[in-house]
Amino acid sequence: MLLDVALPLSLAFIMFSLGYGLTFADFGRVLAVPKAALAGMVLQIVVVPLVAYLGLQLFDLPPALAFGVMILAFCPGGVTSNILTKLAGGTVALSITLTAVVSLLSVLTVPVLVGWAAKTFLGDGAETINVTAIAVSMFAITTVPVLLGLLIRFLAEDFARRSEALVSNIALVLFVVIVVAALATNWGLFVENIARLGPLLVALNAVLLVLGMVVARVIGLGGADGICISIEMGVQNAALGITVAGLVAQVGGIPEFAVPAAVYGITMYIVTIPGMFLLRKVFHEA
Repeated sequence: MLLDVALPLSLAFIMFSLGYGLTFADFGRVLAVPKAALAGMVLQIVVVPLVAYLGLQLFDLPPALAFGVMILAFCPGGVTSNILTKLAGGTVALSITLTAVVSLLSVLTVPVLVGWAAKTFLGDGAETINVTAIAVSMFAITTVPVLLGLLIRFLAEDFARRSEALVSNIALVLFVVIVVAALATNWGLFVENIARLGPLLVALNAVLLVLGMVVARVIGLGGADGICISIEMGVQNAALGITVAGLVAQVGGIPEFAVPAAVYGITMYIVTIPGMFLLRKVFHEA
């Protein structure tokens, strides 16, 4: 019972931290740099799930875990993508804007896509998914906290600037706690399937980073914008994936659907951090 309450509250705080680091001007960057912003949104909402679906055709996963991989792929980037973009020398403002906009759009896209994926991968074993209920829940634990953080930043900007680092650090700790809790709850399932899950998730991460890099170069995005697009593709909001899995399963605790997101919450660092050096080399030497 405690976990059922703590999980959505933790995600809500993580999303609050995202809004806390935003200003209304950040959303204006979607119009100011339309090519980069539009490319990033299309890649995250359309291409990431497509790549994940194609990857699942090559790897033999149990239906529940395959469904979990798709749930992960439907999720936007998170606060982590903003941090890694900054470390890699990417455009942080673009990263924050993409994360915020796609997170807000996910309230509409994720429930619908989850319903499709359940029928596709679980078949007759899929329980009826209440798309409206998931959308309402996601709105409450993702959109509302982002808007609340944005509002506080607007009304008390000086205070928000002073406390932003603290809020971000708390969000990062909560993210780690969510991932650890998901793995601990399903440890037997994790050990049983890591040999099959690991290669798929690592390959998925690497392919998304490279694909983001290639698309950015093709459409003429270089330097910091290209780095941002690539990282936004490769880094998913694992905490949201775990939470959505819980909303779908409608059971106490963290379900097996959440295992891929929890594992990805670890492997994405293993793949993305070394990948950052490649991205810097490719884009800054272009």
